[in-house]
Amino acid sequence: MASILRLPSRFSRAISPWRSWAHRHASPVRAFSQSNFPLLDPAEKLEEESLSWYSPRNFYPVKIGEVFQSRYQVVGKLGYGGYSTVWLCRDLQQHAYVTLKVFERNSAEGQRETEAYAHLNSLNIVDHAGAKLIRKALDTFIITSPDGNFGCLIHPPLGMRLYDFRTQLRAKVLPEKIVKLTLVHLLLALDYLHTEAGIVHTDIQEKNIMMAIEDPSILTDFEEQEKSHPSPRKILDDDRMIYASRKLKKTKQHGRPTLCDFGQARFGSHTYSDDIQPWVYRAPEVVLRLPWNEKVDVWNVGVLTWDLFQQSHLFYGRDLNRKPSDGHHLAEMVGIVGLPPREMIRGSEYAVEFFDGEGNWKADIKIPTESLEMLEGNLSGESQQLFLRFLRKMLTWKAEERASARELLDDPWLRSA
Repeated sequence: MASILRLPSRFSRAISPWRSWAHRHASPVRAFSQSNFPLLDPAEKLEEESLSWYSPRNFYPVKIGEVFQSRYQVVGKLGYGGYSTVWLCRDLQQHAYVTLKVFERNSAEGQRETEAYAHLNSLNIVDHAGAKLIRKALDTFIITSPDGNFGCLIHPPLGMRLYDFRTQLRAKVLPEKIVKLTLVHLLLALDYLHTEAGIVHTDIQEKNIMMAIEDPSILTDFEEQEKSHPSPRKILDDDRMIYASRKLKKTKQHGRPTLCDFGQARFGSHTYSDDIQPWVYRAPEVVLRLPWNEKVDVWNVGVLTWDLFQQSHLFYGRDLNRKPSDGHHLAEMVGIVGLPPREMIRGSEYAVEFFDGEGNWKADIKIPTESLEMLEGNLSGESQQLFLRFLRKMLTWKAEERASARELLDDPWLRSA
């Protein structure tokens, strides 16, 4: 039988601001059907089972209706990620919906994310606009079982991911106005992380930016749907259930973009050297295996801006067989921003595989000839030039030449109507 343990007090104090609940009467536990549900073929992989590294021992078998901490009752499954499953819960003490994130067994990413949130909550800085644009952690605890420990985080619920918002549009790209609004919120969040918290996010992508919920009825509807039409699931030999996720009801009322997922975040140092970032968003210094700092997030935002607004990725970083390739990624960078500074090449032992001693390209990979002006397809004239100047403030080889998040907030294109 699994048991629940608190994290050490230094995490509890930093993560858990909800302490007034002890004097409130708890809501009754909800009843969910344990029989009237569609049963799926146990031989077919479902959701987290499709991950190449999936192991039943590594994912805690959360059940709908289960109550954690005598407080958080699971209402339904919202989704899963590379190292966690995510559930909508009812906080029986606060009479409110919350999101429960259950990490893989002994997850290094889960530990890193928990520590990042503990650090953020310990700052208690409320006068920076960016602090409100980062997902909050309300509580944390550990599930212990014979298979090991499973870290958990409690968050306020959020709505649609930016990726889902964009891909449901007919054009599959965001309108310019929405791109600007999204970037203002994202840059405010990053300015807070970089200047106040000393955190580098390192994993900025559409799936890690979510909309705040303006219409709370979508949460009530989610629970009622789970009661009346229980989620499909499969039952395995060890009585483990794997649930199909349920989507929140669509709404036209979307809140502010909120930056989430700190499982890859770094803090506590001025420079770092480990491999980071989603493949196509890696900064040049990461690809060249050089030390890096918070400016990798700025490069990341530059490439993401293009991907939100254009019909194709700016970089692919893959060879003709679609396999990840540093050489092809660097060739694309050269095509867009020119050759790197010689001192940057000379500082990287790995760079000699692609550049000669003078910084010239020597790899047997063709450099693309299309410029940003040729590739950009939504704007023209002065609007296009302003947009491309904005991008070029972020897409530079040398990190010290990139604008900061705060400087980018004053950019003419971003501030234009």
